[in-house]
Amino acid sequence: MKKLYRSNTDVKILGICGGIAEYVAIDATIIRIIFAVSTLFGFLGVWIYLLLALIVPSREA
Repeated sequence: MKKLYRSNTDVKILGICGGIAEYVAIDATIIRIIFAVSTLFGFLGVWIYLLLALIVPSREA
């Protein structure tokens, strides 16, 4: 069973987008664009990102 973790390798800020991209097996740029667009249209992306940063654990090395 797959688990969602923050990425240790594909990190721009906290590794949330990289972790989601690894989980769904797509390019992290697509996830980052989705977060950027959702931030531009209603500021929802920032709240989701911060919530995920608190909830999603970092992968142990």
